[in-house]
Amino acid sequence: MNAIESKAEVYFMALQSLTQAEREAVIARLLEDPALREDILDLATIQQRQDEPSRAFSKYLTERNQASSEG
Repeated sequence: MNAIESKAEVYFMALQSLTQAEREAVIARLLEDPALREDILDLATIQQRQDEPSRAFSKYLTERNQASSEG
């Protein structure tokens, strides 16, 4: 486990040790910060979509360009 993972584990364990009300207060506070909220939403989206098939960015651009030239 590297230093970043170790620190993350410490904070995660601390969060788990809180009561439900305390956890909600901490999470609500994190979400008040626009940059942190965006990071959290990005990470949640990545987690939810990790099993979806992927495609090369170049293929996406080709498909997008074809769609825009047709419309």
